[in-house]
Amino acid sequence: MKQGIITKVAGPLVIAKGMEEANMFDVVKVSDKNLIGEIIEMHGENASIQVYEETSGVGPGEKIVQTGMPLSVELGPGMLTSIYDGIQRPLDKIYQKTGKNIERGVEVNSIDKERKWTFVPKKHVGDTIKPGDIIGIVQETKVIECRIMVPVGVEGIIKEIKSGDHTVVEDICMVEDKKGKMHAIQMMQKWPVRKPRKVAKKLNPDDMLVTGQRVIDTFFPIAKGGTCAIPGAFGSGKTVIQHQLAKWADADIIIYVGCGERGNEMTEVLTEFPNLIDPRTKDSLMNRTVLIANTSDMPVAAREASIYTGITIAEYYRDMGYNVALMADSTSRWAEALREMSGRLEEMPGEEGYPAYLGSRIAEFYERAGKVECLGGDGRIGTLTVIGAVSPAGGDISEPVSQSSLRIVKVFWGLDAGLAAKRHFPSINWLTSYSLYKEQAEKWERENISDEFVSLKNEAMSILQEEAKLQEIVQLVGIDAVSSKDRVTLEVARILREDYLAQDAFDDVDAYASSHKQERILKMIFKFYDKMSKAVLAGVNVEEYTKLSYVARIGKAKFIEEEKVDNEFDEIEKAMERETDEIMEKGGLV
Repeated sequence: MKQGIITKVAGPLVIAKGMEEANMFDVVKVSDKNLIGEIIEMHGENASIQVYEETSGVGPGEKIVQTGMPLSVELGPGMLTSIYDGIQRPLDKIYQKTGKNIERGVEVNSIDKERKWTFVPKKHVGDTIKPGDIIGIVQETKVIECRIMVPVGVEGIIKEIKSGDHTVVEDICMVEDKKGKMHAIQMMQKWPVRKPRKVAKKLNPDDMLVTGQRVIDTFFPIAKGGTCAIPGAFGSGKTVIQHQLAKWADADIIIYVGCGERGNEMTEVLTEFPNLIDPRTKDSLMNRTVLIANTSDMPVAAREASIYTGITIAEYYRDMGYNVALMADSTSRWAEALREMSGRLEEMPGEEGYPAYLGSRIAEFYERAGKVECLGGDGRIGTLTVIGAVSPAGGDISEPVSQSSLRIVKVFWGLDAGLAAKRHFPSINWLTSYSLYKEQAEKWERENISDEFVSLKNEAMSILQEEAKLQEIVQLVGIDAVSSKDRVTLEVARILREDYLAQDAFDDVDAYASSHKQERILKMIFKFYDKMSKAVLAGVNVEEYTKLSYVARIGKAKFIEEEKVDNEFDEIEKAMERETDEIMEKGGLV
């Protein structure tokens, strides 16, 4: 292998000479410790290398070994249930090899190359195949089958295909191209992380990702294949929201990337996820999840790699025709890695020291999301939804990472530290957040829920906006100066805020609300609005009406199990009719 010589070491940045035959983004082995690095800049024979491991003890004069290959991930059966570091090394394998203190330069296989998988062919000898065609399947976990696809660059007639048990590196299919050359296909394939995987066509996202979080599904929905940013200050609930989405979102595969987050948060993910039961399959959530763990005390350069590793794995499952959701927590730490490397390279800094190309790098990342027609002859559709948390200092979203993200993404869930302090979860501010998928969402809701749901949610948002105006008046002149009609509006807005938008992430029932349950709760709240408005108009006191026993039952309705929703909600609505009639009769108003 070709070798170069180190001339300078500056933290995660290593400069080497004698690298004229190397290419941009090639992987190299740094020093006798075999540290993994990637070439990020070339000037003649000099290469700037970002090293993904600690460089202490490495100095000028030591060798650099060129691999001649770009930074790539291994894709195939065995990734689901895995917990990787930022460069796709399985943490359990590293632990077995080095113990709890991870040693530098440790090399382990990303995918187990000795385990045998049962391959079931879907193509036959004599079939003509092209890139993206599914030649067979492997039951990767109890709930997900890994579809073995023809790699890019292979096209022709199948001369041999083997069923039965094979490792991921054994030849399972032989293909003859037009020139008579034979190509071998294995279950495993490699793909460079910085290059988006090829697709047949990009489509407009028009199917909604149901999350079970009422504030999201009702007011700020995200499409399957959409992009979303969640900016928020420390403690405002970004990580918990992403945990909830990973557990409950209507996606087939979850890729969770912990990018530079605190060790205790990542530890919570690593210990909690394997024990979670998937509500859809009633099996372990890990059976359809890949975790990538990269904490803040790991080398800063590895943060950048972890984002690309995660999205490349996500694209692989998307290409099989699955709906994939990627959670990146947080893109701010990734941007900090870009800032540090840019400073080490002595590049001209942009705003707040971030590199001038920050916006384009963030755009390149989010643009890999989408709804696509996959390669292959079957016209299958796959989606990749990207939800990125942003951690602006002090919650100030005017900083560059937040602003660059907001210019790209279509959904903004703005977290409010004030709501978080009141233990209101999710702490998404309904007055500042937005979704640009509103038109697609309303079409989907009319087809899958009802026309009434669309009008109810729009009316609910109008009431919450009206409440914000009324609260300013109340703070100035007091509640007694507000008209009875406006007090009814304030009471309905309170119920919407406290009993509809707020959810308990740790309650077995309230953690998830189906679209049907959301519609029933909204219907009940607006029936209450109608009844209370008529009663107050007829002279019933606002405080007296809110003390009716059924009002408290509305507040507890979100804790009713899904299968009991229709019966119990009907009971509450009957009580609403009865108690409203009674209080109006009592006052001689009927």
